[in-house]
Amino acid sequence: MIIKPKIWNNICVTAHPLGCHAQVRSQINYIKAKGKVEGPKKTVIIGASNGYGLAARIVSTFSLGSATMGVAYEHAPKERRPATAGWYNTESFKVEAQKEGYPVWNVNGDAFSEEIKTEVVELIKEKLGQVDFLVYSIAAPRRIDPITGEIYASAIKPIGEKFTAKTVDFLTGKVSHVTAQPATEKEIVQTIKVMGGEDWFLWTKRLFQENLIKSGFLTIAFSYVGPEFTKAIYRDGTIGRAKEDLESKADEINRLIASVNGKAIISVNKALVTRASAVIPAVPLYIALLYKVMKEKHLHEGCIQQMRRLYHDVLFTGKDPKLDSKGRIRMDDWEIRKDVQQAVSDLWKIVETKNLDNIEDLGDIKGLREEFLRHHGFGMPGVDYNQDVELDIF
Repeated sequence: MIIKPKIWNNICVTAHPLGCHAQVRSQINYIKAKGKVEGPKKTVIIGASNGYGLAARIVSTFSLGSATMGVAYEHAPKERRPATAGWYNTESFKVEAQKEGYPVWNVNGDAFSEEIKTEVVELIKEKLGQVDFLVYSIAAPRRIDPITGEIYASAIKPIGEKFTAKTVDFLTGKVSHVTAQPATEKEIVQTIKVMGGEDWFLWTKRLFQENLIKSGFLTIAFSYVGPEFTKAIYRDGTIGRAKEDLESKADEINRLIASVNGKAIISVNKALVTRASAVIPAVPLYIALLYKVMKEKHLHEGCIQQMRRLYHDVLFTGKDPKLDSKGRIRMDDWEIRKDVQQAVSDLWKIVETKNLDNIEDLGDIKGLREEFLRHHGFGMPGVDYNQDVELDIF
């Protein structure tokens, strides 16, 4: 089957098996070239199939030499339909890790469910005994409550007032206005239920109760703050409320695991184009401008570069990591530099005040587009996208 990208509303619904394997291998090669660092040797990653979660798993294995267990909810190929990008990514990672003798296990299913938690617990007991590192990197549109069975759906909306701003279609560079109506109280609560910290706490609690975490255990979850331009739709919106809940859960987890000298930390990461961020109003426009500025200043990082810096320069240096006033690691430190934000602000004002059809010259639309497509296995060097390819290459 010849597979091409099919994209609607900044969502790609196809993935290329050889391309996904190539981009996973490219990330692995980058990390192998950066050398090793001492750190945890038994790691579980919840949300291991894309973006920061996949990058964390790659760094855990190829920098730390850690055995990894990755949990993700992805779909295998069937008939004439390719698998999801995440399915190809996790299978590609497994192949590459096993080639070099690293222990690796994939668990495919709903990480919110008790069934998957139980499956992972039993697998840890059988294969690892205990774990010393838990990475939580879930980005999901909905969640089924494991106790009540109620289905919660997240909503990307402002709170209090409607939000209107310019945004960009990164496939064409076309600029348009977008308006998001304010969230209802129900939508706020449901977004917190899906994207907040409750499930991170439940995962840690389950491992703690089963005596599956080692002394000195570390767990980390990823958050984002963002600039003033997107504050109304992001940090002051429903997603922001969920991120606040996630961050507050670090304190609860720290109290829970204090007896084993455990630690829970939030890492505030850089804005990147991912399958999740691509559909947030105005955010693709901000990212396009940010990429241009950060690349010109030689500060740009993708997911794998961020995770390498997090592991090598912050988490596993032998010293306590530097935290902000709210107890968070700030991996967005280069993004929020005054000179970077000022340059982005200058470009944003042009976009806001000019009647522009597209922003190819103002923003790094090309780079944003390429990175988005690579998340789905397209545009990778050395891959012939005109060749017939098996949907299941593993």
